[in-house]
Amino acid sequence: MRKLRVSGLLVVATLTLATTSCKKEGCTDETAINYSEDAKKDDGSCNYEDIVGDGSTVVVSQNITTNTTWTNEKVYVLNTRVTVTTGATLTIEPGTIIKGEVGTGPNATALIIARGGKIMAEGTATSPIIFTTIADEIQPGQIDSPNMSADLDGLWGGLIVLGNAPISADNPSVQIEGIPPSDQNGLYGGSDATDNSGVLKYISIRHGGANIGEGNEINGLTLGGVGTGTVIENIEVVSNQDDGVEWFGGTVNVKNVIVWNAGDDALDTDQAWSGTLDNFIVIAGESTDHALEIDGPEGAFLDAHTLKNGSIKGAANTEIADFRDGARASLENIYMFGFPDPATDGRGDFSLSGQASIDNFANGVLNFSNLEVTSPTGVALSDIFKGGTDVHATEVSQGGNTVGANVSPFMGWTFSDVRGQLTDF
Repeated sequence: MRKLRVSGLLVVATLTLATTSCKKEGCTDETAINYSEDAKKDDGSCNYEDIVGDGSTVVVSQNITTNTTWTNEKVYVLNTRVTVTTGATLTIEPGTIIKGEVGTGPNATALIIARGGKIMAEGTATSPIIFTTIADEIQPGQIDSPNMSADLDGLWGGLIVLGNAPISADNPSVQIEGIPPSDQNGLYGGSDATDNSGVLKYISIRHGGANIGEGNEINGLTLGGVGTGTVIENIEVVSNQDDGVEWFGGTVNVKNVIVWNAGDDALDTDQAWSGTLDNFIVIAGESTDHALEIDGPEGAFLDAHTLKNGSIKGAANTEIADFRDGARASLENIYMFGFPDPATDGRGDFSLSGQASIDNFANGVLNFSNLEVTSPTGVALSDIFKGGTDVHATEVSQGGNTVGANVSPFMGWTFSDVRGQLTDF
Protein backbone atom coordinates (compact mmCIF):
# COMPACT_ATOMS: atom_id res chain seq x y z
CA MET A 1 0.00 0.00 0.00
CA ARG A 2 2.72 2.48 0.87
CA LYS A 3 4.53 1.89 -2.44
CA LEU A 4 1.36 2.61 -4.38
CA ARG A 5 0.73 5.84 -2.53
CA VAL A 6 4.33 6.98 -2.93
CA SER A 7 4.50 6.22 -6.65
CA GLY A 8 1.35 8.26 -7.13
CA LEU A 9 2.90 11.15 -5.33
CA LEU A 10 6.01 11.02 -7.52
CA VAL A 11 3.87 12.32 -10.35
CA VAL A 12 2.47 15.08 -8.16
CA ALA A 13 5.97 16.06 -7.04
CA THR A 14 7.24 16.24 -10.61
CA LEU A 15 4.33 18.42 -11.71
CA THR A 16 4.74 20.69 -8.70
CA LEU A 17 8.42 21.23 -9.44
CA ALA A 18 7.71 22.01 -13.06
CA THR A 19 5.62 24.99 -11.97
CA THR A 20 8.23 26.40 -9.63
CA SER A 21 11.66 25.88 -11.16
CA CYS A 22 13.69 25.15 -14.22
CA LYS A 23 14.60 21.57 -14.90
CA LYS A 24 17.58 19.84 -13.33
CA GLU A 25 18.98 18.82 -16.73
CA GLY A 26 19.30 22.46 -17.81
CA CYS A 27 16.99 25.43 -18.33
CA THR A 28 15.58 24.15 -21.60
CA ASP A 29 11.91 23.66 -20.73
CA GLU A 30 10.53 27.06 -21.67
CA THR A 31 7.00 25.66 -21.55
CA ALA A 32 7.17 25.47 -17.75
CA ILE A 33 4.68 27.86 -16.23
CA ASN A 34 7.24 29.83 -14.26
CA TYR A 35 10.28 29.25 -16.48
CA SER A 36 12.84 31.97 -15.82
CA GLU A 37 15.40 32.98 -18.43
CA ASP A 38 17.27 34.74 -15.63
CA ALA A 39 17.95 31.36 -14.03
CA LYS A 40 19.92 30.13 -17.04
CA LYS A 41 23.69 30.42 -17.21
CA ASP A 42 25.56 31.18 -20.45
CA ASP A 43 26.26 27.47 -20.92
CA GLY A 44 22.56 26.63 -20.73
CA SER A 45 22.68 25.07 -17.26
CA CYS A 46 20.51 26.30 -14.41
CA ASN A 47 21.78 28.58 -11.70
CA TYR A 48 19.91 27.02 -8.81
CA GLU A 49 21.15 29.60 -6.36
CA ASP A 50 18.91 32.18 -8.05
CA ILE A 51 15.30 32.94 -7.29
CA VAL A 52 13.12 31.47 -10.02
CA GLY A 53 9.58 31.91 -11.24
CA ASP A 54 7.59 34.61 -9.49
CA GLY A 55 10.26 35.17 -6.84
CA SER A 56 8.63 33.03 -4.13
CA THR A 57 10.87 29.98 -4.64
CA VAL A 58 14.62 29.47 -4.39
CA VAL A 59 15.96 26.20 -5.79
CA VAL A 60 19.23 25.08 -4.19
CA SER A 61 21.54 22.55 -5.83
CA GLN A 62 24.99 23.69 -4.75
CA ASN A 63 26.83 23.30 -1.47
CA ILE A 64 26.74 26.30 0.84
CA THR A 65 30.31 27.51 1.19
CA THR A 66 29.79 31.03 2.56
CA ASN A 67 27.51 32.46 5.25
CA THR A 68 23.95 32.33 3.89
CA THR A 69 20.49 33.28 5.17
CA TRP A 70 17.22 31.70 4.09
CA THR A 71 14.27 34.04 4.67
CA ASN A 72 10.71 33.16 5.56
CA GLU A 73 8.91 34.85 2.66
CA LYS A 74 10.33 32.26 0.25
CA VAL A 75 10.19 28.48 -0.10
CA TYR A 76 13.58 26.77 -0.55
CA VAL A 77 13.72 23.65 -2.72
CA LEU A 78 16.58 21.18 -2.33
CA ASN A 79 17.04 19.43 -5.67
CA THR A 80 20.16 17.53 -4.62
CA ARG A 81 22.21 16.69 -1.57
CA VAL A 82 23.22 20.11 -0.22
CA THR A 83 26.01 20.52 2.34
CA VAL A 84 26.87 23.46 4.57
CA THR A 85 30.63 23.07 4.37
CA THR A 86 33.35 23.69 6.94
CA GLY A 87 33.56 27.36 7.94
CA ALA A 88 30.12 28.31 6.56
CA THR A 89 26.96 29.09 8.52
CA LEU A 90 23.42 28.66 7.22
CA THR A 91 20.88 30.84 9.05
CA ILE A 92 17.20 29.96 8.60
CA GLU A 93 14.59 32.46 9.72
CA PRO A 94 11.54 31.44 11.80
CA GLY A 95 8.65 30.29 9.62
CA THR A 96 10.81 29.26 6.66
CA ILE A 97 9.75 26.23 4.62
CA ILE A 98 12.31 23.94 2.97
CA LYS A 99 11.15 21.29 0.50
CA GLY A 100 13.14 18.37 -0.86
CA GLU A 101 12.68 16.98 -4.35
CA VAL A 102 11.85 13.32 -4.73
CA GLY A 103 14.92 11.15 -5.33
CA THR A 104 16.56 7.91 -4.28
CA GLY A 105 20.07 6.50 -4.42
CA PRO A 106 22.70 9.17 -5.16
CA ASN A 107 19.89 11.54 -6.15
CA ALA A 108 18.30 11.56 -2.69
CA THR A 109 17.88 15.13 -1.46
CA ALA A 110 19.10 16.12 1.98
CA LEU A 111 20.54 19.04 3.92
CA ILE A 112 23.87 18.17 5.57
CA ILE A 113 25.74 20.26 8.10
CA ALA A 114 29.33 19.09 7.72
CA ARG A 115 31.92 19.06 10.49
CA GLY A 116 33.00 22.65 11.03
CA GLY A 117 29.85 24.02 9.44
CA LYS A 118 26.91 25.49 11.35
CA ILE A 119 23.16 25.76 11.09
CA MET A 120 21.35 28.53 12.96
CA ALA A 121 17.72 27.46 12.57
CA GLU A 122 15.75 29.10 15.36
CA GLY A 123 12.06 28.73 14.78
CA THR A 124 9.47 29.76 17.35
CA ALA A 125 6.28 28.33 18.84
CA THR A 126 4.28 30.46 16.41
CA SER A 127 6.64 30.19 13.43
CA PRO A 128 8.31 26.78 13.25
CA ILE A 129 10.78 25.92 10.50
CA ILE A 130 9.36 23.11 8.35
CA PHE A 131 11.29 20.60 6.24
CA THR A 132 9.03 18.61 3.92
CA THR A 133 8.63 17.18 0.41
CA ILE A 134 8.17 19.10 -2.84
CA ALA A 135 4.79 17.33 -3.10
CA ASP A 136 3.59 19.24 -0.03
CA GLU A 137 1.57 22.32 -0.98
CA ILE A 138 2.21 23.98 2.38
CA GLN A 139 3.19 27.66 2.14
CA PRO A 140 4.80 30.14 4.55
CA GLY A 141 2.51 30.91 7.47
CA GLN A 142 0.95 27.43 7.50
CA ILE A 143 1.59 24.58 9.94
CA ASP A 144 -0.85 21.97 8.65
CA SER A 145 -0.41 20.68 5.12
CA PRO A 146 -3.35 21.25 2.78
CA ASN A 147 -2.73 18.01 0.86
CA MET A 148 -0.40 15.55 2.60
CA SER A 149 -1.45 12.39 4.42
CA ALA A 150 0.55 11.73 7.58
CA ASP A 151 1.39 8.17 6.48
CA LEU A 152 3.37 9.16 3.37
CA ASP A 153 7.10 8.74 3.75
CA GLY A 154 10.34 8.41 1.80
CA LEU A 155 9.63 11.39 -0.46
CA TRP A 156 12.96 13.12 0.18
CA GLY A 157 15.95 12.60 2.47
CA GLY A 158 16.28 14.45 5.76
CA LEU A 159 18.41 16.73 7.94
CA ILE A 160 21.90 15.51 8.86
CA VAL A 161 24.11 17.31 11.39
CA LEU A 162 27.71 16.15 11.77
CA GLY A 163 30.30 17.21 14.31
CA ASN A 164 33.71 16.64 15.85
CA ALA A 165 32.63 15.09 19.18
CA PRO A 166 33.80 11.59 20.21
CA ILE A 167 32.17 8.47 18.80
CA SER A 168 32.68 4.75 19.43
CA ALA A 169 33.53 3.21 16.07
CA ASP A 170 36.37 1.47 14.25
CA ASN A 171 38.02 4.85 13.65
CA PRO A 172 37.83 8.27 15.34
CA SER A 173 35.84 9.51 12.33
CA VAL A 174 33.65 7.52 9.94
CA GLN A 175 31.09 8.06 7.18
CA ILE A 176 27.50 8.69 8.21
CA GLU A 177 24.83 6.27 7.01
CA GLY A 178 22.57 7.60 4.24
CA ILE A 179 25.39 9.44 2.43
CA PRO A 180 27.51 7.76 -0.28
CA PRO A 181 31.15 7.12 0.76
CA SER A 182 32.30 9.25 -2.18
CA ASP A 183 30.96 12.36 -0.43
CA GLN A 184 33.58 13.27 2.18
CA ASN A 185 31.20 15.81 3.69
CA GLY A 186 29.59 12.77 5.31
CA LEU A 187 32.45 12.21 7.76
CA TYR A 188 31.77 12.71 11.47
CA GLY A 189 33.48 12.19 14.81
CA GLY A 190 36.55 13.62 16.53
CA SER A 191 37.88 14.63 19.94
CA ASP A 192 36.02 17.87 20.76
CA ALA A 193 33.22 17.04 23.19
CA THR A 194 32.13 20.71 23.25
CA ASP A 195 31.92 21.06 19.46
CA ASN A 196 29.28 23.52 18.25
CA SER A 197 27.22 22.77 15.12
CA GLY A 198 24.74 25.59 15.77
CA VAL A 199 21.11 25.74 16.89
CA LEU A 200 17.95 23.80 15.99
CA LYS A 201 14.77 25.06 17.64
CA TYR A 202 11.14 24.49 16.70
CA ILE A 203 11.90 22.30 13.68
CA SER A 204 9.33 20.01 12.01
CA ILE A 205 10.72 17.38 9.60
CA ARG A 206 8.15 15.51 7.49
CA HIS A 207 7.80 12.73 4.88
CA GLY A 208 11.52 11.93 4.55
CA GLY A 209 13.75 8.88 4.70
CA ALA A 210 14.64 8.35 1.03
CA ASN A 211 16.57 5.16 0.32
CA ILE A 212 20.09 5.55 -1.10
CA GLY A 213 20.71 1.79 -1.28
CA GLU A 214 19.46 -1.54 -0.01
CA GLY A 215 18.52 -1.03 3.65
CA ASN A 216 20.27 2.36 3.76
CA GLU A 217 17.75 5.11 4.31
CA ILE A 218 18.16 8.62 5.65
CA ASN A 219 16.78 9.38 9.12
CA GLY A 220 14.50 12.33 9.78
CA LEU A 221 17.16 13.95 11.96
CA THR A 222 20.62 12.37 12.05
CA LEU A 223 23.10 13.53 14.68
CA GLY A 224 26.61 12.23 14.09
CA GLY A 225 29.34 13.19 16.55
CA VAL A 226 27.48 16.34 17.56
CA GLY A 227 28.93 18.17 20.57
CA THR A 228 27.51 19.89 23.65
CA GLY A 229 28.00 23.34 22.14
CA THR A 230 25.06 22.59 19.85
CA VAL A 231 21.53 23.54 20.99
CA ILE A 232 18.75 21.16 19.90
CA GLU A 233 15.24 21.50 21.31
CA ASN A 234 11.62 21.37 20.18
CA ILE A 235 12.01 18.91 17.31
CA GLU A 236 9.27 17.03 15.47
CA VAL A 237 9.73 14.20 12.96
CA VAL A 238 6.65 12.88 11.15
CA SER A 239 6.42 9.91 8.76
CA ASN A 240 10.06 9.22 8.08
CA GLN A 241 10.68 5.96 6.24
CA ASP A 242 13.65 5.08 8.44
CA ASP A 243 14.27 6.26 12.02
CA GLY A 244 12.83 9.44 13.44
CA VAL A 245 15.94 10.66 15.28
CA GLU A 246 19.20 8.74 15.40
CA TRP A 247 22.31 9.60 17.39
CA PHE A 248 25.73 8.28 16.35
CA GLY A 249 28.00 9.03 19.27
CA GLY A 250 28.56 12.63 20.26
CA THR A 251 27.73 14.45 23.45
CA VAL A 252 24.86 16.77 22.49
CA ASN A 253 21.89 17.20 24.85
CA VAL A 254 18.43 17.30 23.28
CA LYS A 255 15.16 18.57 24.73
CA ASN A 256 11.50 18.21 23.67
CA VAL A 257 11.31 15.70 20.79
CA ILE A 258 8.21 14.17 19.23
CA VAL A 259 8.31 11.37 16.64
CA TRP A 260 5.09 10.27 14.94
CA ASN A 261 4.77 7.36 12.53
CA ALA A 262 8.41 6.36 12.02
CA GLY A 263 8.91 3.66 9.41
CA ASP A 264 11.63 1.89 11.42
CA ASP A 265 12.64 3.03 14.91
CA ALA A 266 11.35 6.22 16.47
CA LEU A 267 14.47 6.92 18.56
CA ASP A 268 17.74 5.10 17.87
CA THR A 269 21.06 5.54 19.68
CA ASP A 270 24.45 4.22 18.60
CA GLN A 271 28.21 4.51 19.08
CA ALA A 272 28.21 5.61 22.74
CA TRP A 273 26.22 8.81 22.48
CA SER A 274 26.72 10.37 25.92
CA GLY A 275 24.13 13.15 26.07
CA THR A 276 20.62 13.39 27.55
CA LEU A 277 17.22 13.43 25.87
CA ASP A 278 14.78 15.18 28.20
CA ASN A 279 11.03 15.19 27.48
CA PHE A 280 9.95 13.17 24.47
CA ILE A 281 6.86 11.64 22.89
CA VAL A 282 6.75 8.66 20.52
CA ILE A 283 3.57 7.93 18.57
CA ALA A 284 4.09 4.63 16.76
CA GLY A 285 2.58 3.94 13.36
CA GLU A 286 1.68 0.68 11.65
CA SER A 287 5.24 0.30 10.29
CA THR A 288 7.16 1.41 13.39
CA ASP A 289 9.53 -1.37 14.42
CA HIS A 290 10.81 -0.17 17.82
CA ALA A 291 9.83 2.90 19.77
CA LEU A 292 13.36 2.78 21.23
CA GLU A 293 16.37 0.98 19.79
CA ILE A 294 19.39 1.39 22.04
CA ASP A 295 22.66 0.05 20.64
CA GLY A 296 26.00 -0.36 22.35
CA PRO A 297 29.45 1.01 21.48
CA GLU A 298 31.22 -0.17 18.33
CA GLY A 299 34.77 0.67 19.42
CA ALA A 300 36.95 1.14 22.47
CA PHE A 301 35.30 4.39 23.57
CA LEU A 302 32.64 3.60 26.20
CA ASP A 303 30.05 6.02 27.47
CA ALA A 304 26.34 6.13 28.25
CA HIS A 305 23.36 8.37 27.63
CA THR A 306 20.10 9.17 29.40
CA LEU A 307 16.51 9.17 28.17
CA LYS A 308 14.10 10.70 30.66
CA ASN A 309 10.56 12.02 30.94
CA GLY A 310 9.05 10.27 27.95
CA SER A 311 5.64 8.98 26.86
CA ILE A 312 5.35 6.24 24.25
CA LYS A 313 2.16 5.26 22.44
CA GLY A 314 2.44 1.89 20.74
CA ALA A 315 0.89 0.28 17.69
CA ALA A 316 0.04 -3.27 16.63
CA ASN A 317 3.43 -4.05 15.06
CA THR A 318 5.73 -2.16 17.40
CA GLU A 319 8.13 -3.26 20.12
CA ILE A 320 8.59 -0.93 23.08
CA ALA A 321 12.38 -1.14 23.26
CA ASP A 322 15.35 -3.30 22.39
CA PHE A 323 18.71 -2.89 24.16
CA ARG A 324 21.35 -4.43 21.92
CA ASP A 325 25.05 -5.11 21.53
CA GLY A 326 26.11 -4.10 25.02
CA ALA A 327 23.78 -1.11 25.37
CA ARG A 328 24.83 1.43 28.01
CA ALA A 329 22.11 3.87 29.06
CA SER A 330 19.74 5.11 31.75
CA LEU A 331 15.98 5.35 31.26
CA GLU A 332 14.00 7.36 33.80
CA ASN A 333 10.34 8.34 34.17
CA ILE A 334 8.95 6.66 31.05
CA TYR A 335 5.26 5.87 30.45
CA MET A 336 4.21 3.28 27.81
CA PHE A 337 0.75 2.33 26.55
CA GLY A 338 -1.08 1.00 23.49
CA PHE A 339 1.25 -1.93 22.77
CA PRO A 340 0.14 -5.45 21.75
CA ASP A 341 0.39 -8.59 23.88
CA PRO A 342 3.95 -9.95 23.34
CA ALA A 343 2.59 -13.50 23.45
CA THR A 344 0.64 -12.87 20.24
CA ASP A 345 3.50 -12.31 17.77
CA GLY A 346 6.51 -11.29 19.80
CA ARG A 347 5.85 -7.57 19.50
CA GLY A 348 5.12 -5.17 22.33
CA ASP A 349 8.00 -6.12 24.61
CA PHE A 350 10.92 -4.42 26.35
CA SER A 351 13.92 -6.66 25.80
CA LEU A 352 17.65 -7.14 26.34
CA SER A 353 19.34 -8.62 23.26
CA GLY A 354 22.67 -10.37 23.64
CA GLN A 355 24.75 -11.36 26.63
CA ALA A 356 26.61 -8.03 26.76
CA SER A 357 23.37 -6.12 27.32
CA ILE A 358 22.23 -8.65 29.92
CA ASP A 359 25.55 -8.26 31.73
CA ASN A 360 25.38 -4.46 31.59
CA PHE A 361 21.94 -4.57 33.19
CA ALA A 362 23.20 -6.89 35.93
CA ASN A 363 26.24 -4.69 36.56
CA GLY A 364 24.39 -1.37 36.68
CA VAL A 365 25.73 -0.04 33.38
CA LEU A 366 22.25 -0.27 31.86
CA ASN A 367 19.77 1.31 34.29
CA PHE A 368 16.01 1.70 34.51
CA SER A 369 13.87 3.59 37.00
CA ASN A 370 10.23 4.67 37.25
CA LEU A 371 8.86 2.79 34.25
CA GLU A 372 5.06 2.81 34.07
CA VAL A 373 2.93 0.88 31.60
CA THR A 374 -0.70 0.35 30.73
CA SER A 375 -0.49 -3.21 29.49
CA PRO A 376 -2.99 -5.38 27.62
CA THR A 377 -5.55 -6.98 29.92
CA GLY A 378 -4.24 -10.04 31.72
CA VAL A 379 -0.61 -9.67 30.64
CA ALA A 380 1.98 -9.92 33.40
CA LEU A 381 4.72 -7.31 33.63
CA SER A 382 7.35 -10.06 33.29
CA ASP A 383 5.89 -10.98 29.89
CA ILE A 384 6.49 -7.44 28.68
CA PHE A 385 9.66 -6.43 30.52
CA LYS A 386 12.18 -9.18 29.80
CA GLY A 387 15.34 -10.28 31.56
CA GLY A 388 14.32 -9.09 35.02
CA THR A 389 13.65 -5.50 33.95
CA ASP A 390 10.08 -5.88 35.25
CA VAL A 391 11.33 -5.03 38.76
CA HIS A 392 11.56 -1.42 37.58
CA ALA A 393 8.07 -1.35 36.01
CA THR A 394 4.66 -0.54 37.47
CA GLU A 395 1.23 -1.25 36.00
CA VAL A 396 -1.07 1.81 35.84
CA SER A 397 -4.41 2.56 34.26
CA GLN A 398 -4.37 4.66 31.11
CA GLY A 399 -4.31 8.28 32.19
CA GLY A 400 -3.26 7.27 35.68
CA ASN A 401 0.46 7.60 35.02
CA THR A 402 2.60 9.69 37.32
CA VAL A 403 5.59 9.88 34.98
CA GLY A 404 6.00 10.68 31.30
CA ALA A 405 6.32 13.63 28.98
CA ASN A 406 5.10 17.16 29.46
CA VAL A 407 2.93 17.63 26.37
CA SER A 408 2.69 21.42 26.51
CA PRO A 409 5.96 22.13 24.62
CA PHE A 410 4.46 20.35 21.57
CA MET A 411 1.14 22.17 21.44
CA GLY A 412 0.29 24.62 18.69
CA TRP A 413 3.31 24.36 16.40
CA THR A 414 3.53 20.64 15.59
CA PHE A 415 1.92 18.71 12.75
CA SER A 416 1.14 16.08 15.38
CA ASP A 417 -0.94 18.52 17.39
CA VAL A 418 -2.88 20.06 14.49
CA ARG A 419 -3.71 16.53 13.28
CA GLY A 420 -5.11 15.59 16.72
CA GLN A 421 -2.42 13.14 17.82
CA LEU A 422 -1.76 14.56 21.29
CA THR A 423 -5.13 13.98 22.93
CA ASP A 424 -3.93 10.74 24.62
CA PHE A 425 -0.99 12.40 26.36
